[in-house]
Amino acid sequence: MNWDRNVRVLIIGGGAIGTSLAYHLGRDGGRDVLLVEKAQLTHGCTWHAAGLVGQLRGKKNLTRLMQNSVAVFDRLEAETGQHISWKKVGSLRLASSAPRWSEIQRSMGQAKSFGVECQSLSATEAKKLFPYITTDGIEGAAYIPGDGYIDPYSLTMAYAKGARANGVKIEEGVCVEEIVLEGRRAVGVVTNRGNIACDILVNCAGLWAKRVGNMAGVALAAGIVEHQYFLTEKTLSFDANLTTLRDPDKNFYLKPDTGSFAIGGWEEGSRGFHRGLPPFEFGRELFAPNMERLERFALPASERLPVLNETGIQTVINGPIPVSADGEPIMGLAPELDNFYVACGFTAGIAASGGAGLAMANMILHGDAGMDLWPFDVRRFSEVHAQPRYLETRAIEAYAAYYKVHWPHEEIHAGRNLRLSPLHETLKRAGAVFGSRAGWERPNWFAPASVKPVDIPSFEDKPNWFSHVGEECRAIRERAVLIDQTSFAKFEITGAGTEAALQRIAANDLSGPPGKAVYTQLCNEKGGIEADVILAHVGPDHIYLITGSGFGVRDSGWVAKHLPASVQIREVTNVLAVINICGPRARDILQSVTDTDVSNAAFPFLTARHIDVGHATVLAVRIGYVGELGYELYIPQEFGAHVYEALWAAGVTNGMANAGYRAIDSCRMEKGYLYWSGDISPDYNPYEAGLGFCVALNKGDFIGRKALEKIKADGVSRKLCSFTSDGFAPFHSGETILLDGKVVGSTTSVGYGHTFGKTIAFGYLPTNVADQKDFIIEAFGKNYKATRGARCIYDAEMKRLKA
Repeated sequence: MNWDRNVRVLIIGGGAIGTSLAYHLGRDGGRDVLLVEKAQLTHGCTWHAAGLVGQLRGKKNLTRLMQNSVAVFDRLEAETGQHISWKKVGSLRLASSAPRWSEIQRSMGQAKSFGVECQSLSATEAKKLFPYITTDGIEGAAYIPGDGYIDPYSLTMAYAKGARANGVKIEEGVCVEEIVLEGRRAVGVVTNRGNIACDILVNCAGLWAKRVGNMAGVALAAGIVEHQYFLTEKTLSFDANLTTLRDPDKNFYLKPDTGSFAIGGWEEGSRGFHRGLPPFEFGRELFAPNMERLERFALPASERLPVLNETGIQTVINGPIPVSADGEPIMGLAPELDNFYVACGFTAGIAASGGAGLAMANMILHGDAGMDLWPFDVRRFSEVHAQPRYLETRAIEAYAAYYKVHWPHEEIHAGRNLRLSPLHETLKRAGAVFGSRAGWERPNWFAPASVKPVDIPSFEDKPNWFSHVGEECRAIRERAVLIDQTSFAKFEITGAGTEAALQRIAANDLSGPPGKAVYTQLCNEKGGIEADVILAHVGPDHIYLITGSGFGVRDSGWVAKHLPASVQIREVTNVLAVINICGPRARDILQSVTDTDVSNAAFPFLTARHIDVGHATVLAVRIGYVGELGYELYIPQEFGAHVYEALWAAGVTNGMANAGYRAIDSCRMEKGYLYWSGDISPDYNPYEAGLGFCVALNKGDFIGRKALEKIKADGVSRKLCSFTSDGFAPFHSGETILLDGKVVGSTTSVGYGHTFGKTIAFGYLPTNVADQKDFIIEAFGKNYKATRGARCIYDAEMKRLKA
């Protein structure tokens, strides 16, 4: 390829996200940065965005992203001299139903731990802030003073002006037609204006992000749907500082405009657009209004705002907006390539632009976003999510769910029954209530014959599955159960040097002969936990990596980029079914269907060995996540049903039961076992999390060893602690932890321990208070006494697990 020019960083896309990244790269000293836009800046979907800015989200780091955006908006106009029409007038969120008020109260509790100023208001107080509303049916309201609205076009132009002032080049009318690859690198692009070589390529192409991704061989779960809002006639007169308004139960948002209101919603029945692959020729265009869909939020809005019955609609905007497979943005380094970053799928791209640009610039220049962005991470999706028809179905559902009540343990409904284990129909007949992870159907709990197999969740009360999960937990603790864990992400690693390579990647010690499993963290150079996995060493230079259903792309990618050329990693998730048989009677049941001696002496804890079960050969790994004697059986898919039937027949006289993932979660909380992305992540190191026993500093060099040595020597500033509250408490994670009335932390994982009749919570505390015993956990405006105690409250001596 003959290159016409070379740049260090090439950004594709000139919307709010792309220009924000360009601005932050230039501001942080990035040099030789070029942004190309196929038409003109803002001409994708930025130009028709409403421009609302809301900071509070359900996760701490996502809230930080929005907080960072507001910090950028606060300074950008003075810094660049470009007017951005940033109106920091606050936001008012109404609860027009009891469940919504519970949801908002939960959010306000999280706001306290996140450091977001948030005020709880009555209906009367809300009306004082926004006089046009009726108070009928309002249970309460939340007011966030730091929110507001901004002009998307002016904001983008300010980003561009700031970027240019710091040496970034921005070129319009440059359309990328091809991405040139060499091995695992995107080395440049072919455009209508010449060929451009680059060291780093960033896809900020908005509506065209999926198409640009395809050029690079990167499948993105970035969909597009139609979104409508309307502007009323300019007949209204109100204070210039009137706050923004959201009434999600009425399914609308409102932004004050000059003499009018801009009102939009997230209605059912929106339409996808080109299955996420619009042609490049599509430009600064809108769709014809769909008045039937508009009524789905306009009529409820008029119930809350009677003034709408006295004024007409001046304009309807119906335009395309990005929506990913789960409704959240897509950010980070694509796992398929070593230098191809993505920042796309932003449904709230204006509000997120400042924080997103900062995080992406940090990734590119410093190798670290500055916060864990796993809920936004491109690696949370696989090719399954990016399949165009599946993606469109999921994106339409995610769009319509934007203002729905988001219940605890909520499951998706679109695109279900895509990936099925060989046990699916058997478990369905047994009353399984399924959830979905990575496209897999997996049992969450089992409904008895007299109970309808559906989830009925609750914020403040016990959900309908509570007692049934309790029975499953009792079966785990007292008898034996079978759990379908086929959805585990599984990878086979082979080739000369496999053992040495993984010894360098893992923090724990893998040395010794095959036939064992090792629980380990995979750390980065700073000691942060990139992955939490099982490595099953089954033969010379032959190891299986086993991880959570949703972490396969991320974890395998981390391993793959650190492997030498002689070692290969191959996904076998679809090849192997997994059945976990666990409980105090598990050994007797398994022994009755195998000729292999599975006694403790012959098959001790952490053994990994092939055995015959019934008429099939399986890999048996003596390990588990519930704290009981157990064996995970990795079975060729075609034999999965046979192995289940053999075990079930043998277990009938031993009180065998089925169990699901909600029972696993309860039992793992009692055992003090952690969950990656909740309790541990790159933000935390093993010593903070109480996982120092998995760090083998004396085994030789490994990734993160130097940092972990220093952390251990210096000591940690925070510790993951365990708390119990007597009886049932409505904790869902993210609750504020208080000591003497002061915020000292927030919960990371929570669950009910059916064995003890206590609610259990994990959360990090500063070390100077981590030895205190009596705390308060705040939930839904109420205080619950919480006692800090031992991490493991069940079988702390591991006698049952190693029996």
